[in-house]
Amino acid sequence: MSVLRTAALRSKRTLIAAAFAVAVAAGTGGWAAGSAQTAVTGPAPGAAAWRADHSLGRPMPDPATAAPATVARFFASLTDARRHALAARHPLTVGNLDGAPLTLRYEANSAALKAERDRQLARATDPAGTLQDHRQARKAAKRCAGLITAGRHILAFDPRGRGQVAEVHGDMTTAERVAVIVPGSDTDLGSFDRTTDPYGTPTGMATSLRRQMTAAAPATRTAVVAWAGYTTPVGLGPDAATGRLAEAGAPRLARFLTGLAATGVPAPAVLCHSYGSVVCGMAVPEVGRGAIADLIVFASPGMRRDSTAELHTSARVWAARDASDWIGDIPNVELLGLGHGEDPTDPAFGARRVPAERAEGHTGYLAPGTDSLRNFAAIVLGRYGDVG
Repeated sequence: MSVLRTAALRSKRTLIAAAFAVAVAAGTGGWAAGSAQTAVTGPAPGAAAWRADHSLGRPMPDPATAAPATVARFFASLTDARRHALAARHPLTVGNLDGAPLTLRYEANSAALKAERDRQLARATDPAGTLQDHRQARKAAKRCAGLITAGRHILAFDPRGRGQVAEVHGDMTTAERVAVIVPGSDTDLGSFDRTTDPYGTPTGMATSLRRQMTAAAPATRTAVVAWAGYTTPVGLGPDAATGRLAEAGAPRLARFLTGLAATGVPAPAVLCHSYGSVVCGMAVPEVGRGAIADLIVFASPGMRRDSTAELHTSARVWAARDASDWIGDIPNVELLGLGHGEDPTDPAFGARRVPAERAEGHTGYLAPGTDSLRNFAAIVLGRYGDVG
């Protein structure tokens, strides 16, 4: 191929990519307020101390590499006293260790949150800090204190970056039907359960879904996990249009779901909102077949998959989008790293369409009174004939 022809092809590809970027920006109102994020990866702080702990006379399962099933067997081999001792010495490790007993993780994360609250309170009065440092520390301490409130079950907590957290609504140790909610952009420790736009937050979505499930099937034991366990994009910047953060978050989600299976939790329905559906698209093929009962994507910009077949899952795949959702203006293409591919609501993708006629906007799918909420609850409950 001649140098001139190669240059021409490169120019054409550049022009196409630029045109696509302009289309994405136009469809979302521009790159307003978008900023590049550093993805949090690897085990939570304290992993080195965990590995160096020889109190049991044998190696601990490595938080970075041990399979959740291996972790589950390790804890099953310990006495209650030794389990609690490990949680007290290594709260951040045990609290985030997929495959560890659920109630032990709650205990460990409560201790980790109290320690982080106290650390932030100390920062808030540190004379070496600025007024802005003090304000940020007080806010962080307040957020941690809120998660320690009696009755809350925190299944994961990582203070790094903007903060990550997962919370269980209901009793997962006895639940017959389980759902996991994977949120989209602008989700972190600070926005996990904010009061503004409540049904666009992990806590609001989980609370509303479980309330609907209870109303529809009061005799069925249910639990819903609000999982904000990855670094999400901020604003409508380039991070939201690429798969970089989804690639970093997908292994964390896959490991989390595998960990639920290792602890005997029934195969959940996984609900993926907005950019969370990109994460799910990358994570689901890495989860063992049978570990997910249903996969529901809503307000999705695409999953970086051409069809349900590329998800390599035995789960039923469902998709929803309401008519007023601005995500429908996003070009469903993937080119030179921009965009997330096919529209999951397109019949050609192969997902089952979930009606969402009464939902409004990008974050209204789990608002009370919507058909989408009723349908999502029916799917989690396994009442597929009630979807419509």
